[in-house]
Amino acid sequence: MPDIAKPLKGFGAGVMELALRHRGDAFRVVYTLRVGDEVWVVHAFQKKSTSGIKTPRHEIDLIHERLKRLKELLE
Repeated sequence: MPDIAKPLKGFGAGVMELALRHRGDAFRVVYTLRVGDEVWVVHAFQKKSTSGIKTPRHEIDLIHERLKRLKELLE
């Protein structure tokens, strides 16, 4: 588990977020460890929020949808 990983609030156990900075920009990677021994990257994006540090709603909705599809795929 990387030191910079933290649970992504509102998604339950096993869904983690990495917050990275590169050349003054902010990037986020969301992944899950709940699928056996595998790590699945669910979403990665450049954060361009105009409302402070909060992750934009459309990114949260996309993460929810991708997690739902991943669970269906693996059942």
